[in-house]
Amino acid sequence: MVIKTFYRRCLLNNNIAVFKVEGEGIAEVWEKSILELWEKGKNIKTEYDAAEDPPSKDAAVMMLVKNPFVEPRIHLAFPGGLEDLEKYRQEVVLGVHDQWINPQAGSWTYTYHQRLFGYLDKINQVDYIVEKLASSEYSRRAQAITWIPAVDPPADDPPCLQRLWCRISRRQDKLFLDMHTHWRSRDAYRAAFMNIFGFTELQKIICGKISEKRKEKIFVGYYLDISDSYHIYGSNFNDFKERFLKLQKMRKFYDKERIKSRTMRSDDPAAIAGFEYGRKLLEMERKSGKRGATF
Repeated sequence: MVIKTFYRRCLLNNNIAVFKVEGEGIAEVWEKSILELWEKGKNIKTEYDAAEDPPSKDAAVMMLVKNPFVEPRIHLAFPGGLEDLEKYRQEVVLGVHDQWINPQAGSWTYTYHQRLFGYLDKINQVDYIVEKLASSEYSRRAQAITWIPAVDPPADDPPCLQRLWCRISRRQDKLFLDMHTHWRSRDAYRAAFMNIFGFTELQKIICGKISEKRKEKIFVGYYLDISDSYHIYGSNFNDFKERFLKLQKMRKFYDKERIKSRTMRSDDPAAIAGFEYGRKLLEMERKSGKRGATF
């Protein structure tokens, strides 16, 4: 009741909307967050709008995914292909695009892999998280940051992810690795689902490394995602209505027949084929040296 009253007060006072969504899997929680944002987000202009663009829908949002690897894991309304999910996964966990970082040439200023695994070109923060939690499961210091104050404030495209934080929890006589991610700004429609997909994959990898160090089984725990500005750009409203909202009206959340479903299992043959295509595209990029190489 207190939370509902606070939320109403936010709207009545014309302050930014604040809300939390939760569910079992990443597809379910992302969908809930988008629907809530579309219905209750505040209208706010952004630095990137063209003169004719409507204001974005914006809110501060917390998303709790209780079981990040429960199926169906893939939402079909995110604006990308299955190959893009695989490319992004490898970008986050393997650093396949770190070589594109070249701000002097007008190219990328960072990747999340580079900031997490090679902060300031020398600090592997993920290794620190693994070592810290392998030796002290209750530690509150197992975190990694991305922001570089001397570099990022004037950049055209500074990191949206600011920090990730991990801790091991005991539940039902089992050990779980829980992960929190904190974002200063987030394109809810075009980027958030891929972010969640990629960072839960990183969560699984960290979990496996801690298990190896401790020589005991650690399970993937919950994933908590916090955004200060979670938004749908006004310039994307038409695409959002045609893709996301139309799919919402016409299909079930999950159906084995893909044409009737808004989501897909990650072990679906079509998903496996899409991921394999993504790996082939990455190999083409590697051989050609060209970003976004295709067949």
